[in-house]
Amino acid sequence: MKHINLQGKLRATGRKADVKGVRREERVPCVIYGNGMENVLFSVNAKDLAVLTDTPFSHIIDLDIEGNKYLAKLQDVQWHPVTDKALHVDFIALAEDKPVTISVPVKIIGNSEGVKQGGKLAVSTRKLKVCGLIANLPDELDVDITPLGIGSQIFAKDLHYDNIQIVSPKGTLVCAVRATRASAAAATAAE
Repeated sequence: MKHINLQGKLRATGRKADVKGVRREERVPCVIYGNGMENVLFSVNAKDLAVLTDTPFSHIIDLDIEGNKYLAKLQDVQWHPVTDKALHVDFIALAEDKPVTISVPVKIIGNSEGVKQGGKLAVSTRKLKVCGLIANLPDELDVDITPLGIGSQIFAKDLHYDNIQIVSPKGTLVCAVRATRASAAAATAAE
C-alpha cells in the first residue's frame, strides 16, 4: 500500500480560540491515538491533507510531528457543512507487526461475457474492508469479471487474495451483469 508523508505541528489544548487560531493559519486540527499511546494533538497544513482526503485510494500515513514519527491510518474526518473544508481529523496509530483493517478500492478488470451479449455491468461496491499486515496490503483489489454471464454476480465471499482477509460482510455485492431490453430481444431472436 502507498505511503504518504505528513508534517504535523503540536497544538495547544483547551480553548475554542486555540482551535480557531489553528484554522485561521490554514491548518487542520488533528489527533492521533491508539496502539497503546497517549493522545497527541497536532495540526497539519490543509493543502497537504487534501492530498490524502481528495482521493479514492487508501494510504498508510507517515506522520512526522516535530521530530516524533508515527505510522497511522485515517480514521475520521469532520467536514464543514457549507464550505466542505476539513474541520478535524482523527488518525489511528499502527504497528508494522500487527494486522490492520482498512478499506481498499475495488478495480474491475476483464471483459464480461454477459456484457458482450448485451447485458449491463452494475458495480455496487467501490471499496471492501480487508485485514492484513501493512507490508501485504494492496493498493487495489482486482476483480476479474470475464466469466460473468447475464444474471451473474460476484459477492465478497467469492473473492480470495494471498496474505489478506476480506472482512466486509460476505453477502456484500461487488458487481453483477444485468439483463437489458437489447439482450432480452437478442435472446428471443436467437430462439
